[in-house]
Amino acid sequence: MTPTVCLSSVACLPDGTEVHECRLGNRSGMQAAVLTLGATLRRLLAPNHRGELADVVLGYDSVEDYLRGTDYLGATIGRYANRIAGGRFSLGGQDYQLALNAGPNAQHGGTQGFDRKVWRVDGTDLDGGAALHLSLLSEDGDQGYPGELAVRLSYRLSDDNQLRIDYSARSSRSTIVNLTHHSYWNLAGYGDALQAHLSIESDAYTPLDPQMIPTGELRPVAGSAFDFRAPQLIGARMHDPSEPQLAIGRGYDHNFVLRGVPGTLRLAARLEDRHVGRAFELLTTEPGLQFYAGNTLSGFPLGKGGRLHRPGDGVALEPQHFPDSPNHPHFPSTLLEPGRAWSSTTLFRFLTMAAA
Repeated sequence: MTPTVCLSSVACLPDGTEVHECRLGNRSGMQAAVLTLGATLRRLLAPNHRGELADVVLGYDSVEDYLRGTDYLGATIGRYANRIAGGRFSLGGQDYQLALNAGPNAQHGGTQGFDRKVWRVDGTDLDGGAALHLSLLSEDGDQGYPGELAVRLSYRLSDDNQLRIDYSARSSRSTIVNLTHHSYWNLAGYGDALQAHLSIESDAYTPLDPQMIPTGELRPVAGSAFDFRAPQLIGARMHDPSEPQLAIGRGYDHNFVLRGVPGTLRLAARLEDRHVGRAFELLTTEPGLQFYAGNTLSGFPLGKGGRLHRPGDGVALEPQHFPDSPNHPHFPSTLLEPGRAWSSTTLFRFLTMAAA
């Protein structure tokens, strides 16, 4: 096989905007499909130890269903991933009010975040694998955020079964930026994703108040259901009645403080399904990882092939800065000043293993 890139038009929105899908293939037979709507990873075919391919990300069959869905399946999230308390923050003595879309809070960029926008195709290439390059211009005041933000994003599928996502951004004014990737993973391709094992390179997490906003504490994971320093079966402790934090999130929906130096690409997590022999290692330059066990997957619309997405049928591992960082000065900063560049990299390194 040779690396391939194929771009095609798949839908036309009511305003006349075309939505394209780009299919990437590598020499090993692995395949990815990305929609320009939301810069969304729609499909990812990964092998097991016998070379059998399965689609390991949840998604929909039609562009219309992506517009109707509310679970951010496979989407690129921005301008600010996760929650901001009251949708309010201050910069340089000026207060900003964001669009509210999670009760009294702002979440994942607002009602028209980057997941709802059609990104521009800037090009494709086969240099070091099959790659797609996208861009998006978010106007000053978009969803209440200051500054015109120019964003670039690349997906690259290498011949050694690595999917790399590179982000960069520049702003015309001081602003906050926190982008992430929001695929829901199921390494078996279907069924209960909570039967997978997960490890996270983290010694602490950020507990939540009842509104799902970080309290500001960095709490050690030791001795708790949040200790994933060694591989753990995801579903084993998810409803531990002795853990009030699990009741708040209806399971895992928490930010983990990653080891190492932010800005350096380093191991963040490993997800493995020992029944089917698939795994990936997740590397990132970000300081945190939001682990969401799909606790409230809506099941609407139906997923690819008419499958019902039930809670726990997919898990999200979202490299990002901490939730509500602008309102917690001791959290790593999400400030982007004009004349400076913001960048981030996420890498999924797919592996095979003998099935148990």
